[in-house]
Amino acid sequence: MNLCWNEIKRKSHNIRVRLEAFSDNSGKLQLSLQEIIEWLTAKDEELSAQLPIGGDVGAVQHQREFNQAFMEDVKSRGPFIYSVLESAQAFLAQHPFQEPEETLADGKEVSPHRRILNVSRSVWKQANVASDLWEKLTARCVDRHRHMEMTLERLLQIQAAMEELAVALEQAEGVRAAWEPVGDLFIDSLQDHIDATKLFKEELTQVKEGMKHINDLAHQLAISDVHLSMDNARALEHLNSRWKVLQASIEERLKQLQDAHRDFGPGSQHFLSSSVQIPWERAISPNKVPYYINHQAQTTCWDHPKMTELYQALADMNNIKFSAYRTAMKLRKVQKALRLDLVVLSSLVDVFREQELQQGEHVMDVVEMIHSLTSLYEKLEEERSILVNIPLCVDMCLNWLLNVYDSARNGKMRALSFKMGLVSLCNADVQEKYKYLFRQVSGAGGLTDQRHLSLLLHEAIQIPRQLGEVAAFGGSNVEPSVRSCFRVAPGKPAIEVSHFLEWMSLEPQSMVWLPVLHRVAAAESTKHQAKCYVCKQCPIKGFRYRSLKQFNVDICQTCFLTGRTTKGKKLHYPIMEYYTPTTSGERMRDFAKTLKNKFRSKQYFTKHPQRGYLPVQSVLEAESTETPCSSPKLPHADTHSRIEHYASRYVAYCNTSNHFTSVSLFPLQLLPPPPPLLSLLPLL
Repeated sequence: MNLCWNEIKRKSHNIRVRLEAFSDNSGKLQLSLQEIIEWLTAKDEELSAQLPIGGDVGAVQHQREFNQAFMEDVKSRGPFIYSVLESAQAFLAQHPFQEPEETLADGKEVSPHRRILNVSRSVWKQANVASDLWEKLTARCVDRHRHMEMTLERLLQIQAAMEELAVALEQAEGVRAAWEPVGDLFIDSLQDHIDATKLFKEELTQVKEGMKHINDLAHQLAISDVHLSMDNARALEHLNSRWKVLQASIEERLKQLQDAHRDFGPGSQHFLSSSVQIPWERAISPNKVPYYINHQAQTTCWDHPKMTELYQALADMNNIKFSAYRTAMKLRKVQKALRLDLVVLSSLVDVFREQELQQGEHVMDVVEMIHSLTSLYEKLEEERSILVNIPLCVDMCLNWLLNVYDSARNGKMRALSFKMGLVSLCNADVQEKYKYLFRQVSGAGGLTDQRHLSLLLHEAIQIPRQLGEVAAFGGSNVEPSVRSCFRVAPGKPAIEVSHFLEWMSLEPQSMVWLPVLHRVAAAESTKHQAKCYVCKQCPIKGFRYRSLKQFNVDICQTCFLTGRTTKGKKLHYPIMEYYTPTTSGERMRDFAKTLKNKFRSKQYFTKHPQRGYLPVQSVLEAESTETPCSSPKLPHADTHSRIEHYASRYVAYCNTSNHFTSVSLFPLQLLPPPPPLLSLLPLL
């Protein structure tokens, strides 16, 4: 019994010794772990206390130095922490625990084994907390270091960029300060200043990119919870404000220059405002089409006041009974009013080339028309060495072209229309006009098809149409004229310029007004040594009409064209027109012709009517009447030979292939005059 009791006491003593040793080791380990936990917690709070990161270079550099010292302190503590954690790991390896923690009843004594398990569990918890705090602190130190380095780099970039931008803005503001007021600039220099301002704006592209870059950097810092210091924020705001003011001043300067260039520059319509006098004012619609305001009458109209006066003067010619001559004389008056009688074809061609109007399909706006017309009249003034009222001429010519080709005032016109109007009224040989106009619709091979010829004739017929005379020239439908022209070259899909000239030499009904216009112009300065049988005028000025039925009967153009005759002198008898002085040979031939006609009856002249034009078949047909035959253009030409040549060719066409019909839509002579041409619109 004693032996057993002694054995029990010995084992109990050993257990007590082991428990005391275990308690001593675990206590030291727990104290070390608790010390580490408290130190790591304090360091984490110390690291958090350094936030936020400063917003200027100095503050960040100071914080970076502190962070480096902080990291060194943490790093120096690392070996001790690792050794304690390793000791805890070894302790837990010797004293593992698997049972879950149990809650004991009050008053119940804890067994030694349970106490060892509780100590092991406590060490495990402390070791986990210490390990987590250590990993978190070291990771935060690394992140804080990386964040500070990036922040410092961005702040240094912002600081350098702000210094560069401040210098660039100061230089740009110096350029802006040197700008002259727009009102003090010469009109001719406006475009140069516009170009210089645009170049200046382009040169500031780097400043614009620099401002965007520093603003992006500041935004990136704000996203990373780094806000610029008050000084940096104020400096950046000041730079942004200066840049916005500079941008606004450049845009305003450019707008002022462009407005001035538009309103007063070479391409503006401002110089045309002097074309009217008080109480009239020239205004411009949104599509750049001009209109005119009468402040006294409080009315507006599309037509220039001088154009209105011109149309009223044209109305005085309505007593001319022959439509072709009535139209030609009206156009002659328009030609003189627009000073186009002084413009030669070569000048027109040069202007068209300078304005790049080579393609007839190109659509021009009003500004392009004004540019071309201004260049044309400036060239006229330079070449003729005469004083030309350029604003008035440009405005009047533009007004007439718009009336002819853009009566709706859309502000658009085809280049072919523009050319047709100017070429028709310029001072050039009629054959040269035909050739030039044909080239505008011909292809690379010098040929034109029916569609393009139709387009050309359509543009041409608009001129008499604007005067209200289109009915006498076959109406607005040009297809019969196109078919008539292509009969000169039967079976061919396209015609050459020679075919077109041959057809035009027959003076087709739709185009007869153009050669008549040339004869009217040529006859103005002509004097005939003869006395008018009706009004007794001597010498006869202008056209001279000689009767081929009665001897010594000459009529001046006023009496003939207005229908003034004496008793017994009928206009339906053969009449020869002269717009150049007659030669002795022509007088002898006229005498022979008159003698021959003396023996012809009235029925003969009824069956053999005379026409001075080539009639064109139309859908509606009416009885045709005669116009006087035309004399040749040149004084030395053989009048009767030319007339007989044209007549024989015309008869050959009719008899052999029925090329031309002998009826016309309306008579050229007796069509009533059109109503007055006025264009009014309500007061805007």
